[in-house]
Amino acid sequence: MKRFVQLVILLAAAASLAVAQQPPQSQIKATKGGPSKQEVDGFNAIIKAQTPDDKIKAVDEFVTKFADSQYKGIALYDAAEAADSKGDYSKAIIYAKEALKADPTNFDAKLLIAGETAQHTRENDLDKADKLAEADKYAKEALEEIPNAAKPQPQIQDAQWEQYKKNATARAHLDLGLIAMAQKKTAQEVEEFKTAVDMMNPPDQVAMARLANAYNDLGKPDDALAVLDKLLAMNDLIPQVKNFAQQEKARAEKAKGGK
Repeated sequence: MKRFVQLVILLAAAASLAVAQQPPQSQIKATKGGPSKQEVDGFNAIIKAQTPDDKIKAVDEFVTKFADSQYKGIALYDAAEAADSKGDYSKAIIYAKEALKADPTNFDAKLLIAGETAQHTRENDLDKADKLAEADKYAKEALEEIPNAAKPQPQIQDAQWEQYKKNATARAHLDLGLIAMAQKKTAQEVEEFKTAVDMMNPPDQVAMARLANAYNDLGKPDDALAVLDKLLAMNDLIPQVKNFAQQEKARAEKAKGGK
């Protein structure tokens, strides 16, 4: 599953090195005593890649050519995101773990590992407990680190960075909800999904659908309907989410009628 919260903070970069629509950690520029023009060009090739496969290729080339780059962790995380976007969760986790080796402070990488591990751990996996314990560890580490995380670039406005961290915190709670769902801890699942939904800006449709489903599983159809009514009122509702929400609404209404 793709991560729900988009990386929305943009940095102003210098003249010809400016690259739009990237997270703050992905903006670098050549400065005196900083990365060389070749390193900047290599990194910007990652950013400009048009397909996930092209991005992964550009990352592999970058980390091979600039193995000691201070931006190695950022590049590897970009590859993790690219692999995630094409549904290759195994490769996404591998790249995210490599990103953490290069930069242990990358909480985004921890959240990606936690979420993907939780969603792809199956009931009959022999190592289910170990996988979920690892996912839980990464999500909780991120929760601890996010509040005090320093801005990666001074140009980022304080308000932008605080909103970014708030969204990251929401992602951590979403991951914990997915872990609870895999563990069949429905009450905890509801608590974590509700915290995530309440914090997300803009609201995330899939997270809301998951919360409604958890409310139904917990036997709280009124709470499920309250979430579903808000969800179904959205003008840009994703068709698959709409279908799921309608099914959950029918389920909640049936539960209420059976009382």
